[in-house]
Amino acid sequence: MAFTAVVAAGTMHTLDRDVSAAMTAAWREPLHAVFQGLALFGGLEATTLVAALLGLWMWRRGFGVDSLAVLAFPVAVVLELIYKRIVDHPGPPPNIAHSDGPSVSELLGQGVAAGSFPSGHMVRTVVVYGLLAFVVARLAHRRWVGRLAVAAAVVLIAAESFDRLYLNVHWESDVIGGLLLGGVVLAGAIIWLDRPWAST
Repeated sequence: MAFTAVVAAGTMHTLDRDVSAAMTAAWREPLHAVFQGLALFGGLEATTLVAALLGLWMWRRGFGVDSLAVLAFPVAVVLELIYKRIVDHPGPPPNIAHSDGPSVSELLGQGVAAGSFPSGHMVRTVVVYGLLAFVVARLAHRRWVGRLAVAAAVVLIAAESFDRLYLNVHWESDVIGGLLLGGVVLAGAIIWLDRPWAST
């Protein structure tokens, strides 16, 4: 909430423009398709599919109410949309933004989400792949498998963060806001899975 107040006050304006200018200078057209493909991992379709499969797998493996942790995903999406409606923070202008990876969220976003803060791709990426990595790390019989899952999630989140900036579809403040909101929701899901009262 504190960071949201900072963004709403326009404090990040200069830094947002500086980062955007750096990404514009670094732009290379041949890499466009690569970053569009990377964007798909944080799209509504891919993250919904991963969350649904994770929840179904946990339920079928007998984890019962623990599988409710995947409800963090729809909660995160709703919170993202609420923030976009109440925070007046337009995204980068169309003349510097490059076409994003195809997603139904782009079609829905025009009427549902008014602003650009926070980045929905970042919120979804942190929650879904962070939760997946946590579950794999907890259940893996070999420690290296868990470490690999966590490392893969960190790399994917970092790559998605850069993707949002490189395509100039979000300001840096949008990305940071998405990381923070996604992190808070992910923490809630992990607390649910680690709840101390579950064993009583």
